[in-house]
Amino acid sequence: MAGDPQADCLFCKIVAGEVPATIVRETETTVAFRDINPQAPTHVLVIPRVHYPDAASLAAAEPQVVADILRESREVAAGDNIEDTGYRVVFNTGAGAGQTVFHAHLHVLGGRGLQWPPG
Repeated sequence: MAGDPQADCLFCKIVAGEVPATIVRETETTVAFRDINPQAPTHVLVIPRVHYPDAASLAAAEPQVVADILRESREVAAGDNIEDTGYRVVFNTGAGAGQTVFHAHLHVLGGRGLQWPPG
């Protein structure tokens, strides 16, 4: 697998169970786990089980999986009791936007007031 970006992908390793994570939800197409550097009381990443480097490429190839990720973000919010108080969902696409792991993922943030604009 030399040269294969999936071989060294942290999130692919989490999906495979090779790297531990605090999993909060799993479906056939997604895995949701707590961020190791939380920016809010609730900070959960929802990732597809399939590898695409960013949200744009995932949306172009598998739009239904993007819908699955968004649906799971709501379930995460409900599970953390932030659904009614409000939460933010964020896809960072590209290094310039703050993406550090190049496996498409959505951040679910909540449990405190979130200012606008972010960043």
